[in-house]
Amino acid sequence: MEKPNLTYIEQLAGDNSEFKTKMIAILKKELPEEIAVYKSQMQNNNWQEAAQSVHKLKHKVSILGLEKSYYLAETYEENLKNKVSTFQNEFEIVLEAMLNFVQTL
Repeated sequence: MEKPNLTYIEQLAGDNSEFKTKMIAILKKELPEEIAVYKSQMQNNNWQEAAQSVHKLKHKVSILGLEKSYYLAETYEENLKNKVSTFQNEFEIVLEAMLNFVQTL
């Protein structure tokens, strides 16, 4: 399985450590909140809203360098739009890995 990393953020930030710090702070704040919203929507079978949450989360998947997982999120988002939860477990494993990574920063 891919491991989250800061490569993209470091490339984006270049020598600007302040920008890098701000990006990490945003991830640390928003990621847990967005995951909680997504999980609540799934619990309540709010398929369309969950698909929208996955759409938001997949950008963070990309920012954390998870290229293969981005495509998983893309497929999962489309499935949710059709009220199909195929790939839910795989996507949630990715979310957990991202959350664990961000909490260590």
